[in-house]
Amino acid sequence: MSERCRVAVLVSGAGTNLESLLRACKSGSLPADVVLVVSNRRDAVALDIARRWEVRAVAMPLPNFGGDLQARDRAMRDCFRQAGAGLVVCAGYNRILSDEFLDAFPDAVLNVHPSLLPAFAGGMDAVERALALGVKVTGCTVQFLQPGEIDGGPIVLQAAVPVLPGDDADTLRMRIHEQEWQLLPRAVELWCAGRLQRDGRRVSILEAVPLTLGA
Repeated sequence: MSERCRVAVLVSGAGTNLESLLRACKSGSLPADVVLVVSNRRDAVALDIARRWEVRAVAMPLPNFGGDLQARDRAMRDCFRQAGAGLVVCAGYNRILSDEFLDAFPDAVLNVHPSLLPAFAGGMDAVERALALGVKVTGCTVQFLQPGEIDGGPIVLQAAVPVLPGDDADTLRMRIHEQEWQLLPRAVELWCAGRLQRDGRRVSILEAVPLTLGA
């Protein structure tokens, strides 16, 4: 695709996945531009990261909308549309998006989750649950979000992370993050290139079309 993809990012915390996207865009390895970053928290470090990269950053805490999730999600939807974003990426966003919001961006909302879905879906404690159950392998997943499901959308990419002897939540989470920093930009790259084909719950990765020079 000759045009660079315009991406909006939803964040809640430290912004490490956001920064991995920004680095990939800046380096040229990801033919996309992050045009807007929105957080549900005013104190999210990710907002500072966005501003440092000279990306517009906006806080939209729920109390600003009288606790009305639908009103907040409509405001986010309108902001993303005004920014010309074609893809929305949830990069550590810890709130559920309304069906109305997801309907506005069909097959265009990607989410990264710190487990091999469908295992340990839902909630922010997937790493702790993996350790508590003694699994030998966990990992991370990039999926499409879709209305009516929490962490149940079609899976785009996954990466496995072994659970090592002596791991605690912090050490395991860090190794999962390291995989997320590679997986999420790759998923965005595939989406922007039109190489993700969804058929029901299955997502196929299409072969790259080689460039041909005209005579």
